[in-house]
Amino acid sequence: MEGRVILGRMRRNLGMASGISVGAAGAGCWAIGGPWQFDGRPAGWGMVDDDESIRAIRRGLEFGITLFDTADAYGCGHSERVLGRALADHRDEVVISTKFGLQFDEATRTGAGADASPEAVRRACEASLRRLGTDRIDLYQLHAGADGRAEAAAVVEVLEELVAEGKVRCYGTADETLEIVETFAEGPHCVAVQQQLNVFGGNDAAIEACEARGLAALARSPLAMGLLTGKYRPGGPMPAADDVRRDTPHWDYFDDDAFPTWSARVEAIRAALTSDGRTLAQGALAWIWARTPVSIPIPGFRTVAQIEENAGAAATGPLEPDAMAAVDAALGRGSAAPGH
Repeated sequence: MEGRVILGRMRRNLGMASGISVGAAGAGCWAIGGPWQFDGRPAGWGMVDDDESIRAIRRGLEFGITLFDTADAYGCGHSERVLGRALADHRDEVVISTKFGLQFDEATRTGAGADASPEAVRRACEASLRRLGTDRIDLYQLHAGADGRAEAAAVVEVLEELVAEGKVRCYGTADETLEIVETFAEGPHCVAVQQQLNVFGGNDAAIEACEARGLAALARSPLAMGLLTGKYRPGGPMPAADDVRRDTPHWDYFDDDAFPTWSARVEAIRAALTSDGRTLAQGALAWIWARTPVSIPIPGFRTVAQIEENAGAAATGPLEPDAMAAVDAALGRGSAAPGH
């Protein structure tokens, strides 16, 4: 199929030591978890259609997407269950990445707090294996719950045990705090650091650590929580009130007072990102590929059309140097960062 051929031209290593190669774009499965709450706030992206989610995942496979990133907390287990259903007949074709550490209740679809003690990690691993319907997790990532080097080292120790038992192939951290990254990087089977990275910026220190250590940099929120799709404009429809993007301490893209500024930034870089016939979203992914050779963007999706558009970014590959420079100029920053 042409889609598979297109993304098949672009592969990236899931860290240098893993021996695992994946399509250069993965698929983030947060949104397909559906509604849930964490710390009393909406933590999902609104209602979802599980059948459409499954169709989208399988369409992603046809387009050459092989890395699917989820977390046990997304939808309080629901994302893992949907992903497991979708991939049941394709397990050996894909790399499944999930996370642990956040605490939640499946029955009430609510969560609060974090626990990354060795006992909690083991419990979470067994529960994820059951929900995913698999005998191993390809990439197991710390979501939260380790404060400082000593706690992170204890997590690495139990992860190494899970690797030895065959339940986990390799691991990483989605906590991009530099001391956590450095501690994890000492682990023999650590291959990736998941971090926020999009055209507006990221954690340069974490990226440099990945480059120096031969780790993959999984880029979460590569489309700035949907802002870089071009779907949202001043005066137009916005994410619903029960959408995590409207009430979170982690981003202000859709806050009433900040949205006009972010929207203006999108317009300032639109021409550079849409060069060579790319859509705005495809240009945003192309920027990440050009930012560093260790990056693997994991854009989210809820529909077949979205996953097709994301995978289609590979047709034109990384953004060209002149377009990268134009983005920097439009955002008023220099081009000294690696990959610029």
